[in-house]
Amino acid sequence: MNTEDLYRIYQQFPFVQTDTRKLKKAEIFFALKGEHFNGNKFAKQAIEQGAAYAVIDEAAYAIPGKTILVDDVLIGLQQLAQYHRSQLSIPFLAITGSNGKTTTKELIHAVLSEKFKTSTTEGNLNNHIGVPLTLLRISPHAQIAVIEMGANHLREIAGYCEIAQPTHGIITNCGKAHLEGFGSEEVIRQAKGELYDYLRAHQGTAFIMWDYDYLRKMSRGISGTIKYGTNQEAHIYGIAVKSEPWLEVEVQQGLSGGSLHTKLVGDYNLPNVLVAVTVGKFFDVPDNKIRSAIENYVPSNSRSQLLKKGTNTIILDAYNANPSSMQLAIQNFEKMQQQNKVLMLGAMAELGKDSIDEHKRIVEQIGNSKWKAVVLVGGDFLNLKHPYTSFETSEKAAEWLKNQNFENTYLLVKGSRSIKMEKVVEELN
Repeated sequence: MNTEDLYRIYQQFPFVQTDTRKLKKAEIFFALKGEHFNGNKFAKQAIEQGAAYAVIDEAAYAIPGKTILVDDVLIGLQQLAQYHRSQLSIPFLAITGSNGKTTTKELIHAVLSEKFKTSTTEGNLNNHIGVPLTLLRISPHAQIAVIEMGANHLREIAGYCEIAQPTHGIITNCGKAHLEGFGSEEVIRQAKGELYDYLRAHQGTAFIMWDYDYLRKMSRGISGTIKYGTNQEAHIYGIAVKSEPWLEVEVQQGLSGGSLHTKLVGDYNLPNVLVAVTVGKFFDVPDNKIRSAIENYVPSNSRSQLLKKGTNTIILDAYNANPSSMQLAIQNFEKMQQQNKVLMLGAMAELGKDSIDEHKRIVEQIGNSKWKAVVLVGGDFLNLKHPYTSFETSEKAAEWLKNQNFENTYLLVKGSRSIKMEKVVEELN
């Protein structure tokens, strides 16, 4: 079946699903394949659960009148999403970067939702499957879309841009993330810069953190550039006037009404707040609405959450970690004016040949300050000589923490998703 015919069916049943465990009646099931599974095998189950149709790419699993046979289910999903995108004449804002892209996405969604019907990437659906799924969830009534794009190899962002066709874009930063796939920071910039390349070629608009010289250089030639940062060269600029326990931002140019009192932890979130203000101003969201959206945003899902457990305070930032974000989180924690501070850090993933060296740098950084205790969990932290307590798993670290009976202590809990550092604090009272 060709894409246009499939789209006519999608218009009748405009909800798609790739997981039978989440499938609802009248949705279209796309039978994706993976390294260890074949979604075609679940087509019959999907139909029995009430799916309107199942899209398959193996004729052996066909069910007359209920399955749609395509050459490749993943490509079919992506082409359908691209076709749906082409039917929508609304602004599409794409966000990528090594750190902060999900928080930036959530802040921008909160701001734009004050004025527009805004469709946004849910959770972390920012890969080759998540991007098309996000696009297919955009209703014809949406007035603006915010799409998060992740990447761990070259040409990935370029591919997502061909599908999502962004009119506006943000690269939050280019740090040391996914080094295993990219190989070097230079290649990371090249990969993230594919968003700028698309905007440049299609007369798009880029919101640029003007403090970062490399983003200035990367963005040259883009017809529309809106600058944010911490100095007067930017259209919107501001500073962090306080970062403990919450970040307070004074927007010195571009927003009326005094400082922004956020519920975000750490001054490393300053660029995320500034770009949310900048996007809001660009799309004419009233200042008071921008302010209330940012001030009422509360992070979730283990992203820079500030938790109280008894007399203890925990900064839980366990959704992900790379050398850049780990370094910034530790720096922020160092600056906090507290006596009893405990570091509990999980290993960083996808660093390839640089993994040992990057973990060693974190251990060296830790050694520059005094801590009540330091616990390092999993990965290449276990392959280094250091004076700190270490465990193979977050469960064992959680058991250790429970037995310490800390009082009036601040803890930073951070690590890559695979280490599951959130388990460290789950059973604390």
